[in-house]
Amino acid sequence: MATTPRLDSYDIAILRELQRNGRMTKVALAEAVNLSPSPCWERLKKLESAGFITGYRAQVDIRKIAPVTEVLVEVVLDGHRAADFRTFEEAMKAEPCVQGCWALGGGVDYILHLSVSDVDAYQRLMDSLLDADIGIGRYFGYIVTRTVKAEAPPVPDP
Repeated sequence: MATTPRLDSYDIAILRELQRNGRMTKVALAEAVNLSPSPCWERLKKLESAGFITGYRAQVDIRKIAPVTEVLVEVVLDGHRAADFRTFEEAMKAEPCVQGCWALGGGVDYILHLSVSDVDAYQRLMDSLLDADIGIGRYFGYIVTRTVKAEAPPVPDP
């Protein structure tokens, strides 16, 4: 098993800058972190190959394209064997409307973040998941009325 490289203040600065603006040029990145372009580029390649940077993507405002209703759903499974969790998790990974799925400890097994066109689409999705017999015992849905804050966690200090 490979060890994860230790990050220094330059690596953290690179990650923070890219988290703020993944489209910045390599020269602008080097300037922002006070490195010359070649060493900055080498560090960037190492961060990517070590898996610290998992991708680059645009944040698209889907609401400008089509109506979207976001729903947070608490899910409690009928069974609690390892196979029950695997079955449910594989189904969530395959469902395009599931934007996030988190396993929890406590009284609820999972929290889902769904993006659907409207409340009817939400109910159709939940009906299809129940019909799929993937172990859902009960669920509780909460319609998101407005997003107050939604950001990636900040890069911590080394």
